Amino acid sequence: MKTKHLFIAVMALALALGLPGSVIAQDKDTVRIGCWLPMTGGVAAYGQMEYAGVQVAREMKPTVLGKKVELFLADTKSDKIEAATAMDRLLKKNKVHAVIGEAISGNTMAGAPIADKAKIPVVAPTATNPLVTQNREYIFRVCFIDPFQGEVAAKYAYNTMKARRAALIVDIAQDYCVGLANFFTKSFTKLGGKVVATTYCQTGDQDFTAQLSAIMAAKPDFLYLPNYYTEDALVCKQAEELGLKVPVMSADGAQAPELLSIGGKAVEGFLFTGHFAKEAAKTDIAKKYIAAYEKKTGKEASGFDALGADAYFAILDAMERAKSTDGPKVRAALANTKNFKGVSGVINIGPDGNAVKSMVILQVKNGKFQYLTTVNP
Repeated sequence: MKTKHLFIAVMALALALGLPGSVIAQDKDTVRIGCWLPMTGGVAAYGQMEYAGVQVAREMKPTVLGKKVELFLADTKSDKIEAATAMDRLLKKNKVHAVIGEAISGNTMAGAPIADKAKIPVVAPTATNPLVTQNREYIFRVCFIDPFQGEVAAKYAYNTMKARRAALIVDIAQDYCVGLANFFTKSFTKLGGKVVATTYCQTGDQDFTAQLSAIMAAKPDFLYLPNYYTEDALVCKQAEELGLKVPVMSADGAQAPELLSIGGKAVEGFLFTGHFAKEAAKTDIAKKYIAAYEKKTGKEASGFDALGADAYFAILDAMERAKSTDGPKVRAALANTKNFKGVSGVINIGPDGNAVKSMVILQVKNGKFQYLTTVNP
């Protein structure tokens, strides 16, 4: 009888504090993972793809440590302030054991201090800026970082495309874009190339005539766009209208179907460094995931959904090795992730929270993303 009265008292207190009773009731029976993603707003395509990947991964592996995995989705609305608010809600209201997200670097950095202070591990699927994990004990990622991505793009431009005069259009509103532009520029000039023009835009811009006119005057033989899919597609359309005919390359932020739907024929031949191509998938879990994802969604598996799945699988793998859902123990296991065979390839994560892994180079051909090659670190 006393136990029953105690349970009623605890539930009453939970209701008074505004806490969901189900969270308390299920505390010992479930493992709670937060999905901290941009489901609406300017980069909603990334969050929607990653969440779809997480859901398929959960269907493939619905339990860990003998407990059911429960997902809690928090929409960051593609905004840094909303990202911080969403992280706070996942930790305080949903009492999650770990968090998957965010999709982009700036938003990840906005919520990282909150998770760090709470000692709750966060695994970012696609936040590639080096600053994301810098001085952050509980922030990890399953994607490569931008110094590697910028170097690979520069080498491909210089060695494969034989480019010697590069121009850039950089979105100064995004940490990811600015950082990636710097890494590309440093690597390209070190190889012997010259950056003849660097122009700037901001997320949401529609008219790139001024930037493209300045670039055309500089007579480049290569255009690098380290931006997100919408701006990249619009630049390509306007470059075609103005008659700028040079190879164009971008980065992982371009790997969204919206690039194709917005850019149309103007993005034909468009190159980019990416996280995943189903043609290059080698691991057993990748083959199972691709089949499960395509059966469930009716869509082709791609980079962002694959990385969402990898973040989920990496967290569960760490919990199993730690034999616990305790934040510090899971954090220690994540920091010692070696030869983890994920959907996107073999992943190694160190104490710095960064993943060492391969990347792919893709090209738009006949209105689809076509795999060209794999580059190992």
